[in-house]
Amino acid sequence: MSASAGLGAPLLVWLTTTDHKRIGILYGVAAFGFFLLGGLLALVMRLELSAPGLQVVDVQTYDQSFTMHGTIMMLLFGTPMVAAFANYFVPLQVGAADMVFPRLNALSFWLFLSGGLIVLSGYLVQGGPADVGWTGYAPLSELPYSTTTGTDLWIVGLALTGVASILGAINFVATIYTRRAPGLSMFRLPMFCWTILVTSLLILFAFPAVTTALALLLLDRRFGATFFVAAEGGDPILWQHLFWFFGHPEVYILALPFFGILSEVIPVFSRKPLFGYRLMVLATILIGVLSMGVWAHHMFTTGAISLPFFTLSSFLIAVPTGIKIFNWLATMIGGRLTFPTPMLFATGFIYLFTIGGITGVIVASAPLDFHFQDTYFVVAHLHNVLVGGSLMGIFAGLYFWFPKITGRALGERLGKAHFWLWTVGFIVTFLPQYQLGAEGMPRRYADYPAELGWTTLNGVSTIGSGLLGLGVLAFLVNVALTLRRPPDQPADPWGGNALEWWTSSPPPAHNFESLPPIRSNRPVYDARRAAEGGGRSGTAGPP
Repeated sequence: MSASAGLGAPLLVWLTTTDHKRIGILYGVAAFGFFLLGGLLALVMRLELSAPGLQVVDVQTYDQSFTMHGTIMMLLFGTPMVAAFANYFVPLQVGAADMVFPRLNALSFWLFLSGGLIVLSGYLVQGGPADVGWTGYAPLSELPYSTTTGTDLWIVGLALTGVASILGAINFVATIYTRRAPGLSMFRLPMFCWTILVTSLLILFAFPAVTTALALLLLDRRFGATFFVAAEGGDPILWQHLFWFFGHPEVYILALPFFGILSEVIPVFSRKPLFGYRLMVLATILIGVLSMGVWAHHMFTTGAISLPFFTLSSFLIAVPTGIKIFNWLATMIGGRLTFPTPMLFATGFIYLFTIGGITGVIVASAPLDFHFQDTYFVVAHLHNVLVGGSLMGIFAGLYFWFPKITGRALGERLGKAHFWLWTVGFIVTFLPQYQLGAEGMPRRYADYPAELGWTTLNGVSTIGSGLLGLGVLAFLVNVALTLRRPPDQPADPWGGNALEWWTSSPPPAHNFESLPPIRSNRPVYDARRAAEGGGRSGTAGPP
């Protein structure tokens, strides 16, 4: 019996599983549940900002909402969705039966889920959840300024999710290095595996910094330490260094895996090999290296860092990112293009992420950043990168691999409705925020004066957020209707390239009955061509 076919398996099976496929599904379902809550909080904030005055929530509730929204989307949805895709597909793409450390893999998921629930348990205590912003800046996160127990729960919960990410990263690195099938050299790995490898290494460098910062903050709040208390000899700027040493690599932790997904989707629907495979590998490595040296461009206005160095390093990271975009476009040029839903989300990713990248170069310039810092320009830029980028990549991956995971293909009509609602809604939501930021509207405020003329743009942005919500609703309806049908998908419904398309849909518990000869980074394509040519290379089709 296939692991994924057991979506209706007994609860005890899911609670005790060490199968990487089931753990991937658990990650995905839990992360998407957090996403829905984070999205509801975003809608509440947009309704509050649609007009001057306080009409939906009070200031304290607004502070808690944007704290929890940012925390959920970055750390309880984005990072776990990376783990969901990686858990399910890394062993399949390297031709392995499971992860190197299956029990550690299960522990990682349960630590993540426990940490996320502890963060949300702030809603159950007096005073409510954390209200310090998702960045948790000291001294605002110190006890005299944030007295709610929810902030302590936020610290403990995020520390657990950080440990879960570190354990998961160790597992991914070990699996990619040690469990590759015969013939699958490093330069025959699918691009998705390369991006997961670099992402995992980033996690191993970045997450210990934020976990340390959280531990120090808890010591300050509950045990009398003074690490971030300036009056007692501490340094609040130390929090920013520790946080952003994690926080900027986190942007690429959330982007690189979805670069990998695009590098799987675009060649399949262009009917061409990925243009410049080795250059794409090099660009992935360069992004990982450079992302560790740009953290302080979030701190230009503190006066505590070198402006020229971090401006230059921030400009440099645009180069390997640009290489990826040009290579995706070169893959499409001259191809026999088709545009099912996965390809639509992939092309939408390129467009929206490129806008985010261009505006990133703008705020990487220190003089411009002085003007845009803590305005809605930064909010729009961040969402262009992480929503227009990562979330479009998530949906591209879900539509692309849903037949492999469940044996059922998501409906194209609802899928295209989802894409257009999401794309139009995104532009309508965030394009006005660039102008609001240019006009000086500060972020993290629950209200604004009517006489400043920001009402119309905020109203338009709120309408766009409603379209985003409708797009997600279309996706949920699509999933529900699709899962009601019996599995009917073949092993390779799209004409794929990597090894996951060799096994059945969904895969059996041990993943593979056999493996094709691996002589390139497209072994399933090679086997398909050999079979079409009368099997001259001695390969057969998938079992």
